[in-house]
Formats: sequence, structure tokens, C-alpha cells
Amino acid sequence: MCDASLPAGTEAIYESETKTVRCLECVPEAKSPDLGPLGEHSSPTESGVAGSSARREYERRKAKDEERLRAKWGRLGGLAVALSDERQSTKAWDQGAIGEERLGARLDSLATDDIAVLHDRRIPGSMANIDHIAITPGGIWVIDAKRYKGRPELKIEGGILRPRVEKLIVGRRDCTNLVDGVLKQIGLLRDLLGDVPVAGALCFVDADWPLIGGAFSTRGVHVLWPKRLAKLLAEQTAGDVDVAATCESVASRFKSA
Repeated sequence: MCDASLPAGTEAIYESETKTVRCLECVPEAKSPDLGPLGEHSSPTESGVAGSSARREYERRKAKDEERLRAKWGRLGGLAVALSDERQSTKAWDQGAIGEERLGARLDSLATDDIAVLHDRRIPGSMANIDHIAITPGGIWVIDAKRYKGRPELKIEGGILRPRVEKLIVGRRDCTNLVDGVLKQIGLLRDLLGDVPVAGALCFVDADWPLIGGAFSTRGVHVLWPKRLAKLLAEQTAGDVDVAATCESVASRFKSA
């Protein structure tokens, strides 16, 4: 990102997907060629860093995996680390962090006096976090970023003779529980803000979206991609929500993770 040289032995972060190395000084979402520059009014320090907790968990798990290999293989530990593939449970955190970082860059590009964005907010009394929160004059948006392969689809079961059941399917994977998670987060914001409208979105980064259409809603939660989400947020200009005051209230309740 900064084009600084990184001599051998320098402590840095290895991006496994792109097989590149990033220095520790660079904020992950500060540059994203696919999603555009950050907005002039964005403030990573105040809004939080997108994907920071997922990135820390990935680095923790990776270090623990390497430590286990070194202990097992002794003098050959370095070679074992170099030749071993990352465990899927560890790699998943890297994939999730990348998704949050990319979506965070897109959201930061929208930041103005009328749109405020908070990233990676800790849910009080829980190990969980809210990926992104956007505050607009029209209301609050709780946004969960996911980086799954496959096409998101809405599957409806039941109907006239049986209760209607909506399922979120991504590829062949039943991801309905993700909707439940967003609805829970919406409830937390509503408890804090009272009458302020709160919407929810599941934003799938790098999913197999069709060229035409594709976005849908299930149980009131929008399921869409970053560009589509950005368009919806930019249109939230009608309303009387005090963006600055609401952002401060939300940030004070949901601290950076």
C-alpha cells in the first residue's frame, strides 16, 4: 500500500490470498483498487477499523498453528510451517477479515456529514461483534459482511397448507442462521435508539451474483452486494435522524472491538 521495502526479517502481515506482504503501518482498508478511495470525511480512528477483530483472531490462530508445528517437528519446525497448508478453520478468519475490509472501504467512501459509518463494534456482554453500522438521515443500518462462494438465493417452503418458511441458501449451504444473527443485532440497536428506524443487511462480497437482479429481502433483512448496498445507503436522505448525535450514542454503547 505504501510501497515501502520490507527486508528479510521484518515483522509484517502475509496476505495468503494474494500472496503478498503488508507492513504493519498500513491500515487494511486504506487502499482497495476494486472498491474506490476512502471518503474525504471518513475517520478510521473514530469509526473503528473494518475487520480488525477478525484479522487479530486470524493472526492468533495462525501463530498458534505454527507454534504447534514447531513443537512437533523440533529443528524441522520452520520447514514444516513452510510446507503446511493453513487449517480451514484458521483460513476462514482470514477470508472473513478480507470481506469486512473490502466492504469497509466501500462504506467509508460514502462517509459525509449525512452518512456516518462505524466498523467492528463489540456487543456488550458478548464475544460477538457487529461488522458495520451506517447512520443516515433515514435511519440506522446494521450490516453483516460475508465472503462466501456460491449464489445467494431465497428458498421458500410451505405455503397454503403448511407454515411458510424462508431459507437463505448460498450455493448449497443453508445460511438462514445469518439472518437470525442480523435480526438479533437489529433488536439491540432498537433497544438503544427507541423510535429510530433500524434496517439490516447481509452483504456478500465476491459471491456469484447474477448480471441482472439478484438482491432480495428475507424477514426484513436485505441480502445484496457492496455496490447495491452503497446505492441504497446513498438514497437514505429523507428523514430527521440527527446523524452526528446518533453516531455518538451508538459508538458510546458499542465500542470498537
